[in-house]
Amino acid sequence: MREHEPTLADRLAVDLAAVRWPEPAEIRARARRRTRRQVAGAAAALVLVVGSVAVLRPTGGAEPPPVAVPVVDPGARGEIPPEALLQPADLRERSEPPLTASDLGESIRLDDHLGACRTDQGQSTRWETSLWSRSQAILRDRPGGDHPPSGLLVGQDIYRVTPEVAGRFFQGLEQLIAPCAAWRSVGPIEWQGRTIDAEAVHNWALADRDFVGDEAALLRHSVSQPRDRTTGKPLGEMSPSTTSLAIVRVGDLVTVIVPGRSMSDDELRRLARVAATRMCPSANPSC
Repeated sequence: MREHEPTLADRLAVDLAAVRWPEPAEIRARARRRTRRQVAGAAAALVLVVGSVAVLRPTGGAEPPPVAVPVVDPGARGEIPPEALLQPADLRERSEPPLTASDLGESIRLDDHLGACRTDQGQSTRWETSLWSRSQAILRDRPGGDHPPSGLLVGQDIYRVTPEVAGRFFQGLEQLIAPCAAWRSVGPIEWQGRTIDAEAVHNWALADRDFVGDEAALLRHSVSQPRDRTTGKPLGEMSPSTTSLAIVRVGDLVTVIVPGRSMSDDELRRLARVAATRMCPSANPSC
């Protein structure tokens, strides 16, 4: 008589028994994170925020296919602990407890506007894929509980990656931003009670490299003053803007730190140094 061969139901039962189901608090945090990303993604796909006014741009271009997540050594550190993140005490403003979540196989996304720029020019934007990730949003302390977009102090993502991904990621930064040295964004906006056709020029540049950790970069995004394309006149109440984000690698951990509002490069470098110190005990190898 033939031995019993495991059926699909048998294999599913074994697999499900090995699953670590998240706690309710983690499920709620993950939902908050997904909501935050959906809002940010929708905004990036449809608008380019300049000061306090949004410049609409045409959407288009299919999302790149998902990248397979590589297998990781089971003996190495895996899930990223909350202690590896920046803490509220690291900031210079009072804040509420951070909203955090962890996930698997997330893309290492730097700036959705940068992705829109590349897509608009027919360039692919295939973000590198991590093994594990942990994210947080630190909000300004507001006793009334009201949190407008300006209430975000710092957003941070930490990704655990393979050595191959870490090498490609930092080596490819110049190539990633090269097509976006002077990207002209055009589209209709609502301005003083009427719809006009406007344009603004975006630029991304690497403002600093290797100032902390094993590798680091300061990515600066500048936006010109928007203009009315019909008259050629600038939209007077909207000024040019410049924002930066920091990227730091320590071992197999890569973090992206995005200020919620304008922050000096010196302050962003300070936070990057603190972040590198906090990541050290959780990295492979630790430091």
